[in-house]
Amino acid sequence: MRTTSRLLRGRGPDTRLLAASVVTGVLVGLVVAAFDSLTDRVVLRRVLDQPLGVLMVAPFAGLVLARVLLRYVGWGTSGSTSDEYIRAFHDRNPRLRFREMPGKLLAGVATIGSGGALGLEGPSIYAGSTIGLWVQRRLTSIFGREQARLLLTAGAAAGVAAVFRAPATGVIFALEAPYRDDVTPQALLPSLLASAASYATFVTLVGTDPVIPFLGEGSIAVGAGGDVSVFAVDVTDLLGALLLGLAAGLGGRGFAWLVRRAKQLTTTLSWWTRVVVAGAAMAGLTLVAHAAFAEPLDLGPGTEAMAWVVGDHGLGLVALLFGVRLAATTASILGGGVGGLFIPLAVQGTILGQFVGELLGQTDTGLYPTLGLAAFLGAGYRAPIAAVMFVAESTGGVGAFVVPALVAAAASQIVAGPSSVAQYQRAERLGHLEQRFTLPVTTALTTDVLTVPPDATVSEFVYVHALGRRQTIVPVVDEGRYVGLARLEDIAAVPREEWETTRVGDVAATDVPTARPSWTLRDVLAAMERAHIDLLAVVDDNGDFIGVVVEDEILRLDQILDETGA
Repeated sequence: MRTTSRLLRGRGPDTRLLAASVVTGVLVGLVVAAFDSLTDRVVLRRVLDQPLGVLMVAPFAGLVLARVLLRYVGWGTSGSTSDEYIRAFHDRNPRLRFREMPGKLLAGVATIGSGGALGLEGPSIYAGSTIGLWVQRRLTSIFGREQARLLLTAGAAAGVAAVFRAPATGVIFALEAPYRDDVTPQALLPSLLASAASYATFVTLVGTDPVIPFLGEGSIAVGAGGDVSVFAVDVTDLLGALLLGLAAGLGGRGFAWLVRRAKQLTTTLSWWTRVVVAGAAMAGLTLVAHAAFAEPLDLGPGTEAMAWVVGDHGLGLVALLFGVRLAATTASILGGGVGGLFIPLAVQGTILGQFVGELLGQTDTGLYPTLGLAAFLGAGYRAPIAAVMFVAESTGGVGAFVVPALVAAAASQIVAGPSSVAQYQRAERLGHLEQRFTLPVTTALTTDVLTVPPDATVSEFVYVHALGRRQTIVPVVDEGRYVGLARLEDIAAVPREEWETTRVGDVAATDVPTARPSWTLRDVLAAMERAHIDLLAVVDDNGDFIGVVVEDEILRLDQILDETGA
């Protein structure tokens, strides 16, 4: 019996799968620790110490180097990272090439280390999910296709858990990210173990320094009344959280639109055009940041920007920083940079939260930047639970922060609508039968088909096909070109004495719809229902006959049982 079935039916988890999840977590923790240390502690910190002229050209150089690494070290792979996890998750047979992982990680080092405004979590998620599938492939005698998806998810969770020092956030994000309005619970236990193992490995090697600087231990400011109570929730803060959530929903929606537009341009503009435009834009943004903030707050994932914005700087500068960071992230995507969007979303939310907090006169604590982080992140990635969990883990579960964060995240979801920065995210999980309907028509296509020429007689059709082979519907094909369908119900209307002289082509149904190879099974079934038939011919764009799809082939019971594991 399959592991998935056991997990769902309460027969106990497969201990081999759980052991593989722990191994996956340890391996991911090691890889992410090396990637994080090289990118942030070695390359980026040295780049940020350089003079202004170097800072202006560093992002352009990083984009060029990332391109070279993707092509020659990554075997020509794309710069997509966390999107690859979601794409593979929805594939019938999840696959990520292990040999491409070093190239993508090094391209991430080049992009982010040189000042690209993207996050380390993208390459970390990609590395984690790739390692999870690699472990499954090493043990194919034990684990099948269902376990591949479980280990893929566990690896992605381990990547987030390590890079954010937040194991629970890693689990929830990996379960929540594939869908906009749903989660996938089957991988919960493997993801828990992988995240715990990855987190323990990472912090042992790198330490527990907070990713969000103002949410570190002892960094949450409190008013004159003393410590923040775990249960103290101000009604005013809930109203402020509602307002901020609505603003973050609009902001996240706009951010997602910019990301999608930048990704679309990567397919229509030449690489040199994009990288020159992106490099020039980031050089200009560095000049603006240097003049306005006296720091290169446009460069890197944005932790320095978050640390800076929680100070007292005035609404104008805070709004300018929001625009600068938004433009820098968009330019990094346009230039083909390799990195994630989790931290850039968190940065935009932090800045927006500080802006709203200053408008409301609430700047004595880190509450509003924290609420903005949760709301904007939840809206942009459509992962509100992971966003709130991140706040909870980062603040130690302080109720005065977590409860308003829930309100802000919920409000942002309402306004954000279906928009998301994740390219392959689906709305919700489909049932097994619905999933089958999304498959291409080729999965149920029969090409070895007996056809009848249009000049055959009705008598030949009746005795050879209807009586001899019990075929009631036969495609009529003239030298490879599809003509129509010869149906017994139409033939029956021909008088018996005319069978020898009437040609099949004269009575064939030519008004019946035909399918194309690009159709899904859902398209085929819809066409069959409209035409009231259970067989559809498949032809190419030139009208040449390819084969047929039969309704029974789509709905075969044994295949449905195989899908459900029954």
